[in-house]
Amino acid sequence: MPTRILPAVGDPDAARALATLLGQLPDTEPAPPVPDSTQLVDTLARLAAESLDALPEVVLVHERIGPVPALDLVREVALRFPAVGVVLITADSGPGLLSAAMDSGARGLVSLPLGYEELAGRVQAAAQWSAGFRRHLGGGAAELVAGPGGTVVTVSGAKGGVGTTLTAVQLALAARAAGRTVALVDLDLQNGDLASYLDVQFRRSAADLAAITDLSPRVLQDAVYVHETGLSLLLAPAEGERGEEVTDRAARQIVSALRGRHEVVVVDCGSRLDSANAAAVEMADTALLVTTPDVIAVRAARRTVRMWERLQVRKAETTVTLVNRHSRTTEIQPPLIQKITGTRIAAVTVPAAYKELQAVVDAGRLHELDARSTVKQALWSLAGELGLTGPPAAPAPGKQLARAGDRGSLGLRRRGGGR
Repeated sequence: MPTRILPAVGDPDAARALATLLGQLPDTEPAPPVPDSTQLVDTLARLAAESLDALPEVVLVHERIGPVPALDLVREVALRFPAVGVVLITADSGPGLLSAAMDSGARGLVSLPLGYEELAGRVQAAAQWSAGFRRHLGGGAAELVAGPGGTVVTVSGAKGGVGTTLTAVQLALAARAAGRTVALVDLDLQNGDLASYLDVQFRRSAADLAAITDLSPRVLQDAVYVHETGLSLLLAPAEGERGEEVTDRAARQIVSALRGRHEVVVVDCGSRLDSANAAAVEMADTALLVTTPDVIAVRAARRTVRMWERLQVRKAETTVTLVNRHSRTTEIQPPLIQKITGTRIAAVTVPAAYKELQAVVDAGRLHELDARSTVKQALWSLAGELGLTGPPAAPAPGKQLARAGDRGSLGLRRRGGGR
């Protein structure tokens, strides 16, 4: 059986040169190169949905692939599709990069400029490893086609005060009540108040994980607070300025680590866009945008969606908008919001019933919201709509990795990153 190879190369000249060499390799079946990381993951996810045997044995990742950096892409493919041998193509073949590539899950490294013998050797070695891995999987292969990992949902606000944290908390609680293992992450790094809403005092935060390159289960466990509800909480730093320590790379690593240990990961991204929460939005299976049905908030929602598109964080059509504080008498109704934003509107709307919330919000006990509350009922219905309360399902193609910008996770890097 010929070795199937899927190259991921963004530069057209490099893609042509690689295709020429691959065409000369014996017993191989190279696919047309994919131009970016998003298409690579889309393609692999689509093939994985068919069967393990539909996946290529070898994926070649060029160092200048975008929008996700090459090593991050190697790590994502290795985690999600462990039966695929990933080979990195790079001009830097030094021991430092080789070590980093191996740590990310690469099965080999090919130096630029490309040489036939080296390319053939690395492809053959990766293909042999992939074939052996698949034989070893045997009957359990179907469970590992898409690799480890739960569902990631990000909750972002069109503007401050629209109910972002309330939504994130109730979605997480609904998933936990359905028997899922759930992590709730506060990536509103300067203004996060998840701890206040859930009556938690804990000295660890996401900032404590920012400088750690290998997030072992023990390290992650030390930074996570297990709430009385069973939720695993990763809080924003108490000192807002420490939020700057959480880069896009750190955010990706944190979300990936949590995804590997929980069936559901809900991320509260707040209403501000920085490199960390942009990375989370890029990685998310579902990106939820919360707005209220008033002119100011809807305009803010539209600005947010357009900004995500300009910075290539996420496309409007892959974003779900939730309408909070909705009433039938409101002049701006969900169909109009859908038309204005270009997003998909959640079938569930959350009613305007602040009196139901006031007591638990003031007490910092949002998890004790009465089950008869119409707000809670609506948000738990939304959790069902998003697939958070049913049995674990395979993630939809193309939503796990970046919707992405130039080399990282946000056009803020055009200004050097940060807020």
